[in-house]
Amino acid sequence: MKFLHTADWHIGKKLHDFSLFDSQQEALKQIEHIAKEEQVDAIVIAGDLYDRSVPSEEAIKMLNQALMELNLNDHFPILMINGNHDSAIRLDTGSQWFKKTKLFLNTKLKDAFTPIEIKDTQFFLLPYFEIPVARDYFEDDSIQNLAQAMKKIVAKMKMKFNNDKKHVLVAHFFAAGSTHKDSETNIEVGGLDAVPLDIMNDFDYVALGHLHSKNALHDEKMKYSGSPVKFSVSEANDTKGVWIVDTDQPVGKMTKWIPLKQKHEIQILNEDFETLISPQMYQKIPDEDFVAVELTDKEIIPNIMNRLREFYPRIISFKRQNGREVIEQEMPKEIKKLSPVEMLEMFFEESTGHILSKEQLDFAEKVLTELERSDS
Repeated sequence: MKFLHTADWHIGKKLHDFSLFDSQQEALKQIEHIAKEEQVDAIVIAGDLYDRSVPSEEAIKMLNQALMELNLNDHFPILMINGNHDSAIRLDTGSQWFKKTKLFLNTKLKDAFTPIEIKDTQFFLLPYFEIPVARDYFEDDSIQNLAQAMKKIVAKMKMKFNNDKKHVLVAHFFAAGSTHKDSETNIEVGGLDAVPLDIMNDFDYVALGHLHSKNALHDEKMKYSGSPVKFSVSEANDTKGVWIVDTDQPVGKMTKWIPLKQKHEIQILNEDFETLISPQMYQKIPDEDFVAVELTDKEIIPNIMNRLREFYPRIISFKRQNGREVIEQEMPKEIKKLSPVEMLEMFFEESTGHILSKEQLDFAEKVLTELERSDS
């Protein structure tokens, strides 16, 4: 059979306070188009459908619409699991009747051992789970990490293997040897122990979710699809897409990568300030693209972010490539005689090149007075 492997949709995610709904909507339309063009027999979604456990109303509406299009209108069987960003309980609502339309959703560890058979393939859908859940399921308190849990899980799955069929594992975790991007936070990656690849060797293909780049892992039959949309500056040069997996083909020829066009690319601009605000520079950056600035100037440039936003309204990050120039100067002894408000005024003017407005001064005096009262 032939299926499409995708994951980490993270519907509802923002990029530095910019909504990504239009980017995600466009990516989902492309995934639907690819599934039709490739005439796949099923679509696999390896977790993290939402970006948070309590998604917004708009995020829920988008996911529901996408699944309806793919499953009810296009009649693709869908095999999916929850990821560590999803709420298993919320996502599980309706899973019993979903099966009537061949939408298979696993959110409980106990369900991972019942394979879903489509054509010549058995799919084992392993949802994201915490270690205590595995301890309780196997009644084994000696399980201390994900690798130990996975040994037991895979051993039990293999007992259900039909030797006349191919075997696919769908999972959401950090595989040993893989690398991560900035959009996977430390707690997401560090909180999940790495799973050694050899534990999963008996599967014909392992469809992974959790890491946002297909290049996070290089293995012929174990792959991350990555996210369909760019979620961080570290992904600026990534190619987003989906895997088409054909189980009739031998290892090494089983997978084909199909890229997804990004509605909003991420441009990294490594220039000095004068170049950045020149028409020759900003006019060549598409208005719809996000911009990350790496400034080469060292000197202080007053009100720099607001000035850059005049030319790059979708600026998402700013940093100095060479650090900021520090001007050594002896502070006058009289500074000790200044009041807190006067010191604030001096600091603000030296840092920004501007003076505090009356409103800012009034606010500062009010806050400082309240702090003095609380200390007395």
